[in-house]
Formats: sequence, C-alpha cells, structure tokens
Amino acid sequence: MRDAQSAAAGLIADVLAGRSVSESDLASANAGPAARDLTFGTLRRLGTQRAIAARLARRGIPDPWVEALLCVALYQLQHTRAAPHAIVDEAVRATRMGGHSHAAAFINASLRRFQRESTPLLEAAAKTPEGRWNHPRWWVERLQRDHGEYASHILDSGVGHPPMGLRVNQRHSTVEDYLARLRGDGIDASRLENDALVLDKPRASRELPGFGSGDVSIQDAGAQWAARILDAQHGMHVLDACAGPGGKAAHLLETADIELTCLDSAQDRLAAVQGQMTRLGLAASLRCARAEDLGAWWDGRPFDRILLDAPCSGSGIVRRHPDAKWLRRAADIPSFARQQKTLLSALWQALAPGGKLLYVTCSVFAEENVDVVRDWLGKASDAAELPITAFSGRDGVLLPSSVHDGFFYALFVKLPAPAAPAP
Repeated sequence: MRDAQSAAAGLIADVLAGRSVSESDLASANAGPAARDLTFGTLRRLGTQRAIAARLARRGIPDPWVEALLCVALYQLQHTRAAPHAIVDEAVRATRMGGHSHAAAFINASLRRFQRESTPLLEAAAKTPEGRWNHPRWWVERLQRDHGEYASHILDSGVGHPPMGLRVNQRHSTVEDYLARLRGDGIDASRLENDALVLDKPRASRELPGFGSGDVSIQDAGAQWAARILDAQHGMHVLDACAGPGGKAAHLLETADIELTCLDSAQDRLAAVQGQMTRLGLAASLRCARAEDLGAWWDGRPFDRILLDAPCSGSGIVRRHPDAKWLRRAADIPSFARQQKTLLSALWQALAPGGKLLYVTCSVFAEENVDVVRDWLGKASDAAELPITAFSGRDGVLLPSSVHDGFFYALFVKLPAPAAPAP
C-alpha cells in the first residue's frame, strides 16, 4: 500500500492541476496494479472525496498534492479492505516522505475525524451534485436535461468498473467455438445479441486463448455495433475516417472482403491501427491526414461506406477514463459539435450516391448527437436518415450498462441526384 497510495496521490494531484492521466504517466509513476486501482477508483468517486475534504478543511487545502492524498485515503477508508489504522499511518508517512511535513498533523486529524463522523460527513457530501453523483455539476445538469429519468442510471454507471468485451475474429472461428475455448481455460463469459462476449472478470490479454494469433480482440460490446450497422459488403470501397486505435476498422475487415482506407490525424493512433492489422493478419491503406481536408488525402473516388467515429467528449466511456469528467468544461461541448458538423459535411462529399455513412460518438450528450444530426440534416438536401433497429436505444443512444459503454449511432444514405429534365 505504501508506494500505491503515494503514487495515486501524485497522479490525482495532476488531475486537480488540470492534467490528464495517460498510460505513460502511470508507467513513469511506477504505478503498479494497486496504484492504478487506487487512482482510477478515487477519480471515479472524486466528487464525494472532495466534498468531504472541503468539510474537513473549512479554510481550504492550498496544496493539490495534500488534497489528493487526503482524497485517496478517504477513498481507501470507504471502498477498500485495508486496515483503517494502516491507511491513516501510511498517509501521514507519505506526507512527511513527500516533503509536506507541515500537513502531517492535518492529514492525521482529518482521517481520524472521518473515522469518527463518517455518516454525517457522507450525508453532507451527498447534498451537493458533485458529492452525490461524482460528476461535475454542469455534467449532471446536462444529463438530467438530456435524459430525464435515465440520467441517474448514466451517472451511476460512470462510477462503476467498466466491462471487458471481446470480439471474436469470425474468420478464424465461430463465437460458439471460442466461447468453449474460454470455458475450457476456466474463463467465464457471456454472449450478447451482437455476438460480443463479455467476461465475468477482466483478464490480461496474454491470458486470452489465441489473442496473439488474432483469434480474438478486446473491444467494448457497444462499439461492436458499428460494423453490423454499417453493413459493408464484399468488394466495397470503405473509409474509416477517424480510425485510431483501429478496433472498428479491424472488425469491418473481419466481416467482409472490402477495400478499406483508414484515416487519422494523429500518427500514434495510426500506429495503433497498424498494430491491430499486423496482429490480426489484415490489410488496409493507412493515411495520416485531417479527415475534413479532402484535398490532402482523397483521390476523388467515391466510397460505398463511410464510418465516422467522430471526436467527442467521451461522456459515454467516462468510467474508462475517469480523469476526463474532471478535466472537461461545459464550453468544450459546443466546440466538439462544431467539429462534428464540419466532418459530416466534408466526408459527405466523398460518399457515392446510394452509399451509407455511419456517424458514431462515444458520447451521451444530445448536443454532440441528435442535435448535430438534426442541424446537419437540415442543410444536406441529398441525405436521408435510416432507422437503426439493431438495438433498442433512445434516439440512437445506446446507454451505458453493466455489459457495454455508452454510444450514439446515426445512419444516413446519400440520395441519387435528381434526373435532368427531359428536353
């Protein structure tokens, strides 16, 4: 616990200072599994911990690291099985070892007070939106406006552990056969209606039979609807416009023999796409360019299918990236919406008449989803929205659940140009 608590405090202090937590940050902080669990667990429930900390320190805590350490220790006292006295003692030691000796007495007194008064402190914390829902106030209010009675479900899901979904490469085996392999290795999983598998307990990729040889991939079950809905057929010319890290692109290639172009504006994300292709033995044309800049990458040959997995707030997958909800600002959402409309308008030009474009986000905010679609459709006279019957979502929104993350899907067909009038 010693190193884990201190490492988690350092990473959470970064978030309090406005910096995100990346895999490289976790590696450089020597954050082993215990520290990772503490970091992500505390971030998922940071609203409650900060609300309690504010009551324990009426004059505020000027040092972000001290506040972060207090939040980590408070989370441990509520949600881990570590001995309370060990949590308190280690927090005091970490304060001194980390060069914050002046705060040792405060940390000790605050944690011991919480042990004595946990019930009233938790009740008081729950009276604030952040403390009750563990999301920023603006986030809570937006979800309540967009989803009404379903908002509490979305907010509750955001503090849970994300499910681990698997996609079976059906070029290699059937879903039934792979499910039998898992069970033969003592790994329990459930099959969903879109053939995705969800593990009862997360596993490292090395524990999955056939992962290295491309028999299976790790992909959220909600994301696996994309290939089904787009329904690319053999021989089609297909574009994945924002392809990184490559899960949806690989799924498209596993589904049909298509000519696929993968586009992404970030070289590291494109490298991740190539890694997927190599492991799975698939091939695609990879281009590093901004999708809206058609002149930089498009040769003028229309696509039969376009997948636009647009940049977004990530509000539907926040339990996987719990730092995001504390770093996002309400003003970010209109900015994402403008970018999404720009991408739709640009890529529509590259779609063949009769072709289909699937617009996807991993957001549950209406401003990035139905509002974008409504506004764009009002200006695209040659576009028609097609019904999506694959899943029972609300206005195209697949709400997050215990087996998948939250997504939005909207499918459009390009209408043929009207016939020229007879002479």
